[in-house]
Amino acid sequence: MGAAAMFLSIALRFDFGIVVKNLTNFLGAAALFGIIVGGAGFLLGLNRGIWRYASLSDLLAITYAATASVASFTVAQFLLDRLTLIPRSSILIAWAFVIVLLAGPRAAYRLYRNRHDTGRLFDRSTCKFVLLVGATDNADAFVRTIKERNSALSFVVLAIIDERDRRTGRSIRGVPVLGPLERLPQIFDQFEAQGRRPEALILTRSREDYQRHASIEALVEIAAQQKVEILRLPNLLDMQSIDAEIELRPIKLEDLLQRPPLRLDVPKIASMIEGRTVMITGAGGSIGSELARQVAALNPRTLVLLDASEHLLYSIATELTGTRPSLELHAALCNVREKDAVNTIVQAHRPQVLFHAAALKHVPIVEAQPLEGLFTNAIGTRNVAEAALHANVSTMVLVSTDKAVNPANVMGATKRMAEMFCQAMDIDSQVNGTRFVTVRFGNVLGSAGSVVPLFEKQIRAGGPVTVTHPDMERFFMTISEACLLVLQAAAHSHARQEERGRIYVLDMGSPVKIVDLARNLIRLSGRRPDTDIQIIYTGLRPGEKLYEELFDNKETLSGTGASGILAASPRSIERALIVRIFDEMKRRIDAQDLPGALRLLKSTVGEFTPGSEIHLLMSGKDSSKH
Repeated sequence: MGAAAMFLSIALRFDFGIVVKNLTNFLGAAALFGIIVGGAGFLLGLNRGIWRYASLSDLLAITYAATASVASFTVAQFLLDRLTLIPRSSILIAWAFVIVLLAGPRAAYRLYRNRHDTGRLFDRSTCKFVLLVGATDNADAFVRTIKERNSALSFVVLAIIDERDRRTGRSIRGVPVLGPLERLPQIFDQFEAQGRRPEALILTRSREDYQRHASIEALVEIAAQQKVEILRLPNLLDMQSIDAEIELRPIKLEDLLQRPPLRLDVPKIASMIEGRTVMITGAGGSIGSELARQVAALNPRTLVLLDASEHLLYSIATELTGTRPSLELHAALCNVREKDAVNTIVQAHRPQVLFHAAALKHVPIVEAQPLEGLFTNAIGTRNVAEAALHANVSTMVLVSTDKAVNPANVMGATKRMAEMFCQAMDIDSQVNGTRFVTVRFGNVLGSAGSVVPLFEKQIRAGGPVTVTHPDMERFFMTISEACLLVLQAAAHSHARQEERGRIYVLDMGSPVKIVDLARNLIRLSGRRPDTDIQIIYTGLRPGEKLYEELFDNKETLSGTGASGILAASPRSIERALIVRIFDEMKRRIDAQDLPGALRLLKSTVGEFTPGSEIHLLMSGKDSSKH
């Protein structure tokens, strides 16, 4: 190619007669240039490139080779004949010819293969027509990838939707950019008229970007109306290998929580866990098991899992043994109600950090069986706290709930009692090294007994979806978010020994209406609320409130300096008094004195506003007769 480029450049520069007269000299110069081009191409790896995947980097390499060749040839020819025979303009023309002759065949072959593969793609029964949402670098990378890799040929990108309408009318790698988002229904109709109806929307931006620039809810609603799935594209620019599998995942409910991403103090969290013995009660539950996973990833010396359910304990222990084979793991079957058993296990392992997540949390069930809730949530917390104190545990963390604020049900009141006990212990324990930290948050998406699994089950059955009240609101977090912030709150309090008796509250963002949650779940299933799936209202259940609160109006709220965490300083109670109250509560539970236990609960948690059925039980009357 180099020899041909040089000879053509000379032929263009001189008349035919001059070329014939000096043919031998010109052929020698062309041969020399060809040898130099071949050497430069070999050194720069032009012979190793695959023409099928020729790209801008190959063009740059060809340009470098041509430039280096011209420079080397000029020096060599100057040394041979002082450049008296070869015009300088011919050298520049030869530089351009080298680039054209080396890059042209590569570009032509790639174009041929792309057209060939595209034609073959349309004949495949597995072909899926898709629209990309977001005219981004990630969209460009996906289009390039599916054109270059046979593994991705099941997708045909019909268009790229620019939701901000800045690049509408242009194209990316031959794919038209359309927009704005409001025109999506018309765009679907346009492609359907061509016999190429889109079957999926693929989001190319990150979750945070969509929170700033577009509404995922609007996209989900459009996808439901058009009866197409909506998928999320990973960041292809961060992929380590171009051959790595591209995993498109469906949009999940947590993607619709419009909340900024968490900014965690990872070093502080790691310093609290790494190399230490950590114990988790309720380790088989939704929160406890996710805490166990996240703690295990922080390299503790020993992880002790405690749960009353043999099946749940076995499940999480087996999972962690498989994913963290080098971790020293102990599984202890124990109910936090059993004081002696809890004390024995804590003394045997002597953890530095103890997360207490064991609790009964289902409001209607605890409302129907108050003594069970009191025994587990209140007395069980005391058992764990006192065992932690006797074993000189550095930090015990109580996982609490927003239902403990102005509780309208027994479950919330029992958790408030647990908070009061730990708060009193934390204030009184200034003479020793044990910290008692309380972390309060709201509902967790997808946790056992939560509303989301129920809605999903009802949607799979074709509906209806049951919502208690159209105005009911709740704070929601994902399990992962909640556990990460529990760890952050624990690490913060561990480093701030002077801040005692405070309750840490996770920033849950804005409350979400339960009916909106139901509608989004229906849309995520590809169906339309109130059309394909009906929503019916069943009325509030015993102990339920329309709105949940994260703080009591009597609690002093302050910042902590830690992202996502606020602190409340609620009214405190002396440790000696709360111990006497808990002693009395235990006696009434042992005696199955339900009215007395409920009256004691109400007198202890003054803000507790029990429902009518609990009022009847407090008076000693059988509510089933009313």
